[in-house]
This record gives sequence, C-alpha cells and structure tokens, in this order.
Amino acid sequence: MTMKLVAAALLGLSTSAAWALEPFVIKDIRVEGLQRTEAGTVFNYLPIKAGDTFTDDKAQEAIKALFATGFFDDVRVEADNNVVVLAVVERPVIAQLTVSGSKEFDREQIKKSLKANGFAESRIFDQALLDQAVQALKREYFSRGKYSVEITPSVTRLERNRVSVNLDIAEGVTAKIRDIRIVGARAFKEEALRDLFSLSTGGWFSWITKDDQYSKQKLSADLETLRAFYQNQGYLEFNIESTQVSMSADKEAIYLTVNIAEGKRFTVSDVKFAGDLKAPEDELRKLLKVKPGDVFNRELVNESVTAVSDRLGNDGYAFANVNVVPEIDRDKETVAFTLFVDPGRKTYVRRVNITGNNKTRDEVVRREMRQLEGAPYASDKIKRSKDRVELLGYFEQVNIETPAVADTADQVDVNVNVKERPTGSISAGVGFVQGEGVQLSANVSQSNIFGSGKSMSVGFSNGKVNKFANVSFTDPYFTPDGVSLGYDFYLRDYRPDEINQSQYRTRTTGATVRSGVPVTEFDRINVSLGVENTKIDTFANSPQRYLDFVGQYGNNNNTLLGTVGWARDTRDSALWPTRGGVLRTSADAGLPGGDIEYYRLTGQATWFFPLSKSFTLMLNGEAGYANGYGKTSRLPFFQNFYLGGIGSVRGYDSGSIGPQDVNGDYLGGTRKLVANAELLFPFPGMKDNKSVRTSVFVDAGTLWDDKEAGSSAGDALRYSAGVALTWLSPVGPMKFSFANPLKKEEGDKAQRFQFQLGTVF
Repeated sequence: MTMKLVAAALLGLSTSAAWALEPFVIKDIRVEGLQRTEAGTVFNYLPIKAGDTFTDDKAQEAIKALFATGFFDDVRVEADNNVVVLAVVERPVIAQLTVSGSKEFDREQIKKSLKANGFAESRIFDQALLDQAVQALKREYFSRGKYSVEITPSVTRLERNRVSVNLDIAEGVTAKIRDIRIVGARAFKEEALRDLFSLSTGGWFSWITKDDQYSKQKLSADLETLRAFYQNQGYLEFNIESTQVSMSADKEAIYLTVNIAEGKRFTVSDVKFAGDLKAPEDELRKLLKVKPGDVFNRELVNESVTAVSDRLGNDGYAFANVNVVPEIDRDKETVAFTLFVDPGRKTYVRRVNITGNNKTRDEVVRREMRQLEGAPYASDKIKRSKDRVELLGYFEQVNIETPAVADTADQVDVNVNVKERPTGSISAGVGFVQGEGVQLSANVSQSNIFGSGKSMSVGFSNGKVNKFANVSFTDPYFTPDGVSLGYDFYLRDYRPDEINQSQYRTRTTGATVRSGVPVTEFDRINVSLGVENTKIDTFANSPQRYLDFVGQYGNNNNTLLGTVGWARDTRDSALWPTRGGVLRTSADAGLPGGDIEYYRLTGQATWFFPLSKSFTLMLNGEAGYANGYGKTSRLPFFQNFYLGGIGSVRGYDSGSIGPQDVNGDYLGGTRKLVANAELLFPFPGMKDNKSVRTSVFVDAGTLWDDKEAGSSAGDALRYSAGVALTWLSPVGPMKFSFANPLKKEEGDKAQRFQFQLGTVF
C-alpha cells in the first residue's frame, strides 16, 4: 500500500505541504480516529467530495474547515491510491463540571452562567472557552464588590476521551467604599452633595441596599444626578472634570474622587419662540415652566419643551420638534432661551396594533383606547389610553409606541404592547387579623374570565368576628358604551361580642343587582338594588338601646336595599398609583316597603401627588352620616359606623373610637370624619420592586352620635402618627403599621403595632 502525507496540522498550527503533490481525482474519502462524531457530520463540513480534483490547496481548505468545527485537536490529511484519508484526534468532552468555594452565588446559578458562555457538561472541552468563562465569572464577582476573588480551574483527564473540570473559588472579602471626595465644591457643602449619591460609605441599611459597594453604572448615574442638581440650581456651565477610582493594596477598600468645576450661577433673562408655532404664542407661553428673572433650572427647561411638544401633539403634530438654543452672557451671568418650533406635518393614525395579550381578547384592550384608527394623532388621548389599560389591572406592563409608517410622511401606527399577569386565583388558607384572630378562607376568583374582561368570584371566610360567603359576577361592558352589570349573593355572620367590642350578633343573607354608567371619561354613576334578611341576637348584658330596638322591630328583619353613588377616578394605576385621585360619594338606604328604613351618606376623597420619582404623597378624607327615617325612628344599631385600626385611625384598637356604654362596650356612631396623610416610598434597597412599599403617616378621626349623651365631635377627636409597610406577597396582601396615639382619652384602647395577613385591605 502506498501512503503519502499530503498535509498536517496539530493543535491549530498552520498547515504546510510535506512535499509537492501531483493532483488526482478523488476516488473515495475515509475518516479515521472518530469516537463520538459521526462520519456523516465530518463529510458535511468538508469542502471536497469524491470526483473532485485533489490538490495541496484543497488539503489545506479541508484542514481549516475541520478545525473550524471545534471538534478536533489534531487533523491530518493523507492520500492512499487516490483515496483521501482524514486522520483526526477528537477533543475531549466535559463529563463533569463542579464548583467549590462559592458562597456569594448559588452553584447552579454559576453553572447556568457558564453554560450561557458556551461551557457546560456534555459539551466539547475548549481551553479558550474555559478561560473566557472564568473571566466572565470574575466580572460577576466584581459586580458584587469582590475584587480579590481568585478562581482556579483544574482539568482532569478521564477514560474514553473525557475530562472533569473543577472551579475552585476563593471569594475573598467584599470591597467597601471607604471615602467619597468631591473636589471643587464651593456653593454647596461636600456632605450635602454626597447625600445625592446612591453610592455611600455605608449606613444602617447597607447590608440590604449594598450602597457601599462600588458599581461603575451606579457611579455614572450618580454623576448625572450631581450634574442635574447643579444645573437645576442655576449652574449652567457646571462640568465634571475627572473621576478617579482607586483601590487599596489588599483590594478591600475603594476610594472615589470627583473633580468638578461649578462655574457661574445664571439667571434667565428672556424666553422667546421662533418657527412655525401652529398655536397662539400666548397659549404656548402659559405652558412654560421657566420665566425671565428665574434662576436657570435645567429640569424646568426640559419640562417646558415637553409641554410645548405635547401641546402640538394634541393637535396632531406627532413629530413636532422643539429645540432650545441658549444665548449666554457671562459678564451679566444671564442666559436667554429661544425655542425653535418645527411642527412637521399633521399626522394621522393608520392602525392600532395590540401585542402581548396571549389570553386577553383584543377587544378588551381596544375598547379602552381613546386614540382611534383613522383619527388625527393626539398625544393626550394616547396617554389616557395607556392609563385606562393599566387601570384594568390585567397587565404588569403597558407600553405604547408610535412609529412612523414607512414610505409616508403623515401616518403613524399605535403599537400597544402588554405583559399579562395572572388574573385568577384558587386559594385556601389561614389568615390572621389582629384583634379578630385566625381566619380560615377559601376563594376562587377570575377577574378576566377567558380573556373577556368579565370577573367572577366564589369564596368564604371563617373568622372569629366576621364569617361570610359570597358569589359575585361583573360584566364591565354589558353594553358597548361601558355600562356595567353585576350580581352579588352573600351570607354574613358578624359577632363583635367575641372580642368584647359590642354585645350583639347579626346574621345577614342577601342579593343585589348593580350597574355602573359612565358619564364622562373619568366619572361613573353606580346604582344597585337588593334585598336582605337580618337576624339579630342580643344578650342580657347588651346595651339597652339594642334591647329596645329588638323589642320594637323584632329580631328578624327584611330590608329592601338601594344605593346610588358617584365615583371619579383619575389615578394613573390601580395597583401602584403615583398621581391623580379617587372621589366617591354614596347614598345607601333601606327603602320603604321593608321592615326597617334608614340611610347612610358617605363621601371619600383620595389624592396622590408625585413629589419625585420615588416619593408620593397621599391625602385622604372621609365623612359619613347615617340615620333612620319613616317608620324607623333612629338608625339600626348594627348599621352604625365604627372607627379605629388599620383602614381608619391606626394606633387605636379596631372599632374602639367613639361612644361607649356603661360597661365599656363600643357602640359605634352615626357620624364620622377621617383624615389621613401618608408619604409613600419604596422599601430601602428595593426601589424597582412594585410589590413592597413603605410609608410614614398621620391619621385623625372622630366618631359620634348626637343621640348618645355625652358624645360630641370635639371631645371624640383622635389622631396618631407612625410608619407602615405594605407587601403584595405571593400568598396574599399583607399590611403592617406601627403608630403612636397622640391623643389618648379615658377608655381608649391603644394598639401601636397592627397588621393584617391574608386579608384584603
């Protein structure tokens, strides 16, 4: 047998011909040395086949092609009587990958990260890929402040051309920021400027927030925050000249130095308009947030530009461009601005496209859209459309984009992309309500049945004080124009005597039909009709007024129910509002024809004011008035208002504010006033988490009954202050508060720490 070496390569070295080769026609191709790889796989990558003329160049091309697959450590090409013989040595496969010494990251998480970089068990071993994976893993550790981490890979050869790879990790200590210097600050104290940074030298919550760990991204954001602060205080030409990040020799301490040049403080001398305004200048000037004589403020200038652009967008100019050109007078330390307005062409909406709604029907989203297809573009209608879709509560995220239509100058599409969240639940569990004890509950609910937007729930709760069972159904679009229709069937067992709140019990069964009629974009009129039966149990020690009521009207009453109310909702979100508010008024009555006749008038106003991107101020006020009428001389005692606890005035025991009888039992009242002020903000270190929020609050409230001797509004006023935390947990909503009663009278029951677990609030 005649064998001639044509070309060879070892471990990626360049190929070379052993001697000159006479070209020949390939009779056959044979592959030798394969263990795992199929011969057909090799043939698929070869640039030659039987019948081709074989040359030195063809040999080199074949070797390069096989090395490019990454399957082989060595490739040789030989010729034997016009047969091309490929002798290969396969790379080993990774049989086992282990990680030792890791504490900062879970081992499976590390393996997943390595796999994303192409290095994992059952894959072909490649030293270059291993080196890259180790470097990528080191960067992960660097992001956690562990700059002294050492990762030592070891490769052990196994039988059948396999290897075992172990990564031994010595994590070291976490490097902490020891000092932050801001050099060049004269107008403001360095300490005050450092407070603007998200990075710090550590504090009480650093173990949660990790704000003492250096991050290049965080530093960049902090520098932009510093720049914005100065420019919002008038320093138009503020500049960050340099930034130094140094590390101690042991890689445990980091020192940051920021060198700044403040420049001069400028005042606005004039604001002018130029270009094609498309709207009266006086009207546009009213939108400006910055005026002559004001200290320069970059944020207000940007808000002015946005307001003018939005105003033109409301008239259909989707691509309106407003450019600000400053004219700086450094001698006088003033700056004048000219707003050049280019409205572009008036724009129309071609299509409204909805994506991401895998479950929810298009029509459910589309009926909330206020921007219609074929209509002129209107930015205010698009914003309102986004708010209304978010208020549905079916989606975690709602994003709207308005890209231009290709090959047109005056059309856009409105693309609505949503991310659905679970809207149904099947739950059975145990909750705890302070003051009421353990509460067993089960509930099946779906607020978006089959993606139709209709809702239904069936549930029960078996608490110490409150027991109930209910079935509810609502169709929010019973008619195409948004008239809703709903039904409720319920059974309630109320036992305040179990916690010595009041000595009576009621058992109520009822059914209602309700409807809501939209009268404006934000307003609805709600009406309902129903019937309920109430059975009353009193005791020997029950207040005389309870005994008198049962003696006059009996302990079994049928009531015809009627409700009419008005609600206005301008919030930007149902789950996490930051602006807007809710106004509600309602009149509930026991109508003529029933055994008892009464009415309850209530009103509530809740407003949300964004103070910054993180802080929201909530103000709430409630008022209630109730009385009997007709054949019922006074309000039935079981329809009284109660006050105190979470949901009204925190820091006081549930239902403990208001008139009491001689035994100290709480009677409730027929008039109530409540006021709350609450500053809402993310939990420290969880800024982007939409399921947890904290707050500081002040609550005030009063409850009285003019027909109860010694009861009045003035001496019944209670108020408190404290902190609260709300968590929308996977197992149900939870709310915690710690409040200090600021006015405590004789007979009051203080309850500073209060919480609800597994109940709706």
